[in-house]
Amino acid sequence: MGVVNKRHPLDVAAIFREYGGRFLDNHSLCTDQWKAYNAICLCRTTAMGGHVDACNKCGEQQVSYNSCRNRHCNKCQYTKQLMWVDKLRSTLPVCRYFHVVFTIPSEMHKTCYINQRECYKLLFKASAETLQKVGRNPKFLGAQTGAVSVLHTWGQALTYHPHVHMLVPAGGLSEDGTEWVHAGKKFFLPVKALSSVFRGVLWSLLESSKIKLADNFKDVNALKKALYLKNWNVYAKKPLAGPESVVQYLGRYTHRVAINNSRLVSANQSKVTFKWKDYRKRLSKQLLTLDTQEFIGRFMRHILPSGFYKIRYYGLLASVNHNKKEQSIRLIGKPIPISLLQGLRAKQVLKIVTGKEPDLCPKCNQGRLMPKTVLDPI
Repeated sequence: MGVVNKRHPLDVAAIFREYGGRFLDNHSLCTDQWKAYNAICLCRTTAMGGHVDACNKCGEQQVSYNSCRNRHCNKCQYTKQLMWVDKLRSTLPVCRYFHVVFTIPSEMHKTCYINQRECYKLLFKASAETLQKVGRNPKFLGAQTGAVSVLHTWGQALTYHPHVHMLVPAGGLSEDGTEWVHAGKKFFLPVKALSSVFRGVLWSLLESSKIKLADNFKDVNALKKALYLKNWNVYAKKPLAGPESVVQYLGRYTHRVAINNSRLVSANQSKVTFKWKDYRKRLSKQLLTLDTQEFIGRFMRHILPSGFYKIRYYGLLASVNHNKKEQSIRLIGKPIPISLLQGLRAKQVLKIVTGKEPDLCPKCNQGRLMPKTVLDPI
């Protein structure tokens, strides 16, 4: 089975390596999917190469294999997440924040999937335009706002469910730039207004774009009719207190992949069982069993197009509006935390975060593990 994660003996890579042959025989993967599949299978194995470290006290040796660093690999995201969270924490205005989620109806899913690059881009653009349009309305906030947006394409059961998570300041900069306008304590903007505006903005963008319709709709008018018959959902959670809790909260979403190894329960040639939460029925710690080929197929549907950025910044939080963000920070009047991890190597990051010395010999607990031999890929 190759190298297996010690904390989670069962992992996605092992399932791919052991049972993926039949899936590949019966399915064709696009270039991006094949690169991700191959990287996940080879991650932290002899095929990636590695190095041998030896303790300078007792001589204990440890072999470490290189990571694939693919953004869809659930073993390669932890350090990236820590560093991103630390960097964002040192740039956000210090205030309360709301978590807002924009989703699209299931009738749009097939069309979205066959036009992934274009539709994901429009989903980002429409949610950002909606937020700023409703935010500027004097009936609501009456100010310029912004967001950090993160794209997810999956639900808890690995079903295809494209949606955008937004971290939004609980307030905004007045139009003349002289005042920070605070949002209400309990809600940011009315979700019904956000939902109807989002539907109109996204449809307007879709109409003017060149997308291919899925076979479940004969023309654009049929798609429009189906989408306008549905209630579009925009979900807003209660505000988060300060930048520390805010960024840690968002960090759970940014570098997440379709499923973590910790959720896997069992796997064999025919079935994979994993833990999931049924949000509709408000049930947690449920078990779901899928055919192994179906499990692999569902995972592969969430491979993003090459070069597509799944984290984006809008409005006051966009780099192009640096001056407005700085003005917002001055008006709020609270100091921004200093970055602790910027420019550090992975081992230095782990030492600060965990409080443990990563090079400490696990056998004698006195010596340090020092590089001894480089292992070439096999």
